Amino acid sequence: MKINTTPSVIIRIVLWLLMLIGGALYAYSIDKNDLLFHSPLFHLLSALIGLFILRLAFRAAANGGKELAKGRDENMPRLETNRLVTTGIYKCMRHPMLFGLTLLPLGWALLLGMPTFITIIAPLEMLFIVFMVIIFEEMEVKRKFGDEYKAYAQRVPMVSFKRSCLRRLFRKIKR
Repeated sequence: MKINTTPSVIIRIVLWLLMLIGGALYAYSIDKNDLLFHSPLFHLLSALIGLFILRLAFRAAANGGKELAKGRDENMPRLETNRLVTTGIYKCMRHPMLFGLTLLPLGWALLLGMPTFITIIAPLEMLFIVFMVIIFEEMEVKRKFGDEYKAYAQRVPMVSFKRSCLRRLFRKIKR
């Protein structure tokens, strides 16, 4: 099976998987003897909240990805664009997919019900994701789109917590 994408995207996906699996394994090594980790009620509640957060994360990624696909020609690799997208959710925020996916570590940690993962590791992973967006993603799109992106960045924040933007970001995906 050939995957049509760039090395940069593959590296990011591998980093995500390493963080999620590594965080879970490390948290398990710490939490395996914790009373809270063995509480069925805690697991039920945290799993329900985790599923809700994961649903939001995947909706954000799908909604952002659907709009972002408008910025690429047929021969472009997946998750890449050759035109700057400033429509749809991208009118509200510059990085809607990554904002949504920032919730992934917390949702995963809650689903697994590991106290250390929930309280320490997932928040650190979320900060790491934000750092990666600020440093690498911004640098990449500035290099790719130049002054057009700089003007867009002046008008649109990286992330928006406006109710209308969040509603658009997390809405149910239309088929």
